[in-house]
Amino acid sequence: MSRFDFTGKRVLVTGASRGIGYAVAQAFAEAGAELLVLADTAEIHAAAAALTKRCGRTVTALECDISDRAQVAQTLGSLQPLDVLVNNAGLERITPIMEPGDAVEETFRRIIDINVLGTYYVTREVVASMPPGGRIVITASVWGKSAEAEFSAYCSSKHANLGFMRTLARELGPRGIGVNAVCPGWVRTEASLLSAQNMAERGGGGRDDVLGAVVATQAMPGLLEPDDVVDAYLFLASDAARNITGQALNVDRGELTC
Repeated sequence: MSRFDFTGKRVLVTGASRGIGYAVAQAFAEAGAELLVLADTAEIHAAAAALTKRCGRTVTALECDISDRAQVAQTLGSLQPLDVLVNNAGLERITPIMEPGDAVEETFRRIIDINVLGTYYVTREVVASMPPGGRIVITASVWGKSAEAEFSAYCSSKHANLGFMRTLARELGPRGIGVNAVCPGWVRTEASLLSAQNMAERGGGGRDDVLGAVVATQAMPGLLEPDDVVDAYLFLASDAARNITGQALNVDRGELTC
């Protein structure tokens, strides 16, 4: 049973078909929220059906490419006001600066389009009707406060997410809307495991070696699972965080101590 109560609150979680997004959506559903979930593939419908079955209330699926401004307007423009927006949708890929060819530049652009512009488009569409007391939580990353070689697009996008969050905290504070970010460390998701595999292949080692090196930098042992980070989202979206805005909360077992 959740320690938070979101009964009567309308919550949208983007990037919710799997990984952290799905875990966060499930946590809000179990806390009583009227939940909407969004992703850019048809997988979101199966995710919504599974959440509906689990919590016994209808979870609404929205299929939308958030990098497409027209799609965002069409999908979100007619929604009733939301109390909580979790901007979780994102893309993580390797983008080495010395990689030859056009493909790496296309990947770089796609990451920025989703992680930066998409977050902006969704927020812009939702915030116009968000009531006082609303909450926006952005999924950033510990790499939004640090960096990792060959992940220039992803790291840049997460630094941008934090700047966006801090600016909106100032801008929306007078309306009583709190804006914060969660900065996960390494979490066992499809995206992070792919990154670990890519790092291993380029470094000549194995994926487990990469993950072992990550865990070795943490103050606490073990690789995080998606369920390990969800309470941070619920806390920042709850009334318990009514006096917190403009903050980036690390959930990383002490990988980054700042």
